[in-house]
Amino acid sequence: MSLSLLNVFAVAAAFAVVKLTPARHLSPQPPSVAARDVVRVSAESSAGSPAGVSAAEPGTGPVPDASVLAGRLSGAIGGSGTEISAVVVDVATGRTLFGHRGDRPATPASTTKLATSVAALASVGPEHRITTRVVRSAGGGIVLVGGGDPTLTALPASPEDDSPQFSPQFASLDDLAKQTAAALKKAGIGQVRVDYDASAYQGPGAAPTWKPNYIPDGEVAPVSALAVDNGKVAPQDPTKRARVSDPAAVATAKFAELLTKNGVSAKAGRKVAAGEGAEELGAVQSPPMSVLVEHLLTESDNDVAEAVARQVAMNKGLPASFQGAAQAVMQVLTELGAGQGVAVNDGSGLSPANRITPLALARIVSLAADAEHPDLRATITGMPVAGFSGTLSPPRYTGRASRAGAGVVRAKTGTLSGVSTLAGLLRDADGRLLAFAFMLGDGKGWVNPLTLDRLAAEVARCGC
Repeated sequence: MSLSLLNVFAVAAAFAVVKLTPARHLSPQPPSVAARDVVRVSAESSAGSPAGVSAAEPGTGPVPDASVLAGRLSGAIGGSGTEISAVVVDVATGRTLFGHRGDRPATPASTTKLATSVAALASVGPEHRITTRVVRSAGGGIVLVGGGDPTLTALPASPEDDSPQFSPQFASLDDLAKQTAAALKKAGIGQVRVDYDASAYQGPGAAPTWKPNYIPDGEVAPVSALAVDNGKVAPQDPTKRARVSDPAAVATAKFAELLTKNGVSAKAGRKVAAGEGAEELGAVQSPPMSVLVEHLLTESDNDVAEAVARQVAMNKGLPASFQGAAQAVMQVLTELGAGQGVAVNDGSGLSPANRITPLALARIVSLAADAEHPDLRATITGMPVAGFSGTLSPPRYTGRASRAGAGVVRAKTGTLSGVSTLAGLLRDADGRLLAFAFMLGDGKGWVNPLTLDRLAAEVARCGC
């Protein structure tokens, strides 16, 4: 599976972007009509480099009148009939222009991924890649060693993947099998047992705060340092969401099949610990962290989010577990001055026990948009564009009440039972760059995410 280099349309001169997303998840074409002018930019010269951000000043345009903005949003919030917490922040100054329960912790759902993404980019860096290896074992066999790459795939490359524009690529299990088979044949070995090492991660594969239906329903696979194709039972069929119960064992069995196909008879073995300093027979690497972040935000990919959170834990010398990852993310956010108001239990936001204030979310977004933190910019370029991409694709932002936000709002969504959230960036009608966070519901009843779209659109149309 490869990644295609796409031109992305940015918020009205707010930021020019280069977006790298999986070729198997190509987005639709941008809307032909948007509420603001849009800018198309070309790719940076080196594939895999961090997504670009233009030099446009966030302070362009006057600061909205807080009282006028409050009048518009308060009316919309008061008429919603549902509990809402909301914040709008001026990115250039950090000034809060509107706040309604802004410092009240709420369930963030998948907007948790913003915290995970910023922590990962700030700690391991946008160029960091995750390696999957094969090494010799002391008993004469080989060991498949997982490093936590959530994009490792056994699916064959599609024809267009050979084109230079489709780069960088997801790590291929078949490529790893070919490398390993070549090394074994050179050593005169034609038959081998494949053991596996998934010890890079610790702890359970499901968070104690997760609902028991998440894995059976295919929302996420059991979290493992070794998995192929997101642990899906039928990865070739996008309509089937079922996940395997033991991703590491299944990945190893598939690798043994591919090794046999490449001329070395192989059978899957058992779980082991690879010897320190063992001879390496082959290795493949994930796309850069910047690409992983863009993908997990655009598609709201829970598997990639949990893997990325564990990379933060490894970087901080903490166990790559739910607890260790949450602790590491909090540590990095605190170092960045953005930890206040954040309490998480996982990296994906599936946990209903997570709590983040709207003000904290808006500050995290503002931090990622700050030119002084270029390593964080994939957080911005990864957020879906309203009415265009990812979880904000149509029918969102196509109705009369929200249409003003189409092509202007760039935001991360969040959805759990009884909860809907939206946090991101936009430029208002005067060109001012604003960060916002809207959080709806208390988990006890049905909520309508379109309510949040209308709030963002109201801010976008504000020339006040």
